[in-house]
Amino acid sequence: MIKKEKCKLIISHIYIMRTIVLNRNNIVPDGDNNKLVYDFNGSVVFKDSYIAVSQVSMYYSWFNISTRLQNNTFTYIWTVGGTATVYTVLIPDSLVEISNINQYLQYTMIANGHYLINGSGENVYYVELLVNPSRYAVQINTFLVPTTLPAGFTAPAGFAGFPTTARNPVITLPSKINDIFGYVAGYTTSGNVANTYVAPTNQDKIAKTAGGTISYLSTKSPDIQPNSSILVSMSNIDNKYSSLSSLIYSVVPSVAIGGLINDRPSQLVFNKLIEGTYNQLRITLLGTDLNPIVINDPAISILLVIKDKGEN
Repeated sequence: MIKKEKCKLIISHIYIMRTIVLNRNNIVPDGDNNKLVYDFNGSVVFKDSYIAVSQVSMYYSWFNISTRLQNNTFTYIWTVGGTATVYTVLIPDSLVEISNINQYLQYTMIANGHYLINGSGENVYYVELLVNPSRYAVQINTFLVPTTLPAGFTAPAGFAGFPTTARNPVITLPSKINDIFGYVAGYTTSGNVANTYVAPTNQDKIAKTAGGTISYLSTKSPDIQPNSSILVSMSNIDNKYSSLSSLIYSVVPSVAIGGLINDRPSQLVFNKLIEGTYNQLRITLLGTDLNPIVINDPAISILLVIKDKGEN
């Protein structure tokens, strides 16, 4: 006698989803690389349909300093004799760190003849910008400019000259770029004329040495990248819970400047498509201020998934 085994029927979930891929071929050719359009072959009727971002690949290539962001200049004062002159540091549109901004400052000071050369042949600047990681701050150091050439130093060709009274260069951070450094808008350092400035004793943001070196620390958290994430906005979406109803995703760079971002959510987050007949889907990449952001590298790939109501 043959013993018959009970037959077990295992039913697994059937996943019915459709994918759409947008890449550089879908970019609107206006130079900003922030708008992508997917054209359907004819018209498509959406009813009880949902869409989600499955994957985004793009390079970390959007500027943090630019004319468009209005955060590309700050000033310093250099005094020759008794005449104080304001000089502007102009940073080109770029994706930079504080060390790079310090290099642009030095470049400007070289062009203006505002430095000396020590006995080792090294350029000596009287202002520097650096990151203070232990204080989570940007530190500004200004140094006392002497009235005559120090022993062992030489003046470069085109040196602007010394002040009549020793003093520190004065840095001023206008609106917008102040946020990069973490200071209030219009923050101005002390001129320390004749080395008479007295650092306040009731706070730890400013320190001064007997030799006239003054160090300043950010008064708030620095924001070196104003657009720390890219927001993905899509037409045909109506999210009533969002201040911008078309937002469906956020891409946060977890790579170094210029690196490839490969963002894949651990779980698909579906948004309901507005019911109707459409011939295209349009995606716009936004900054954190909800304005379209310029992406410099057009090597962008976005994978979308569409499902209908009742489908897993």
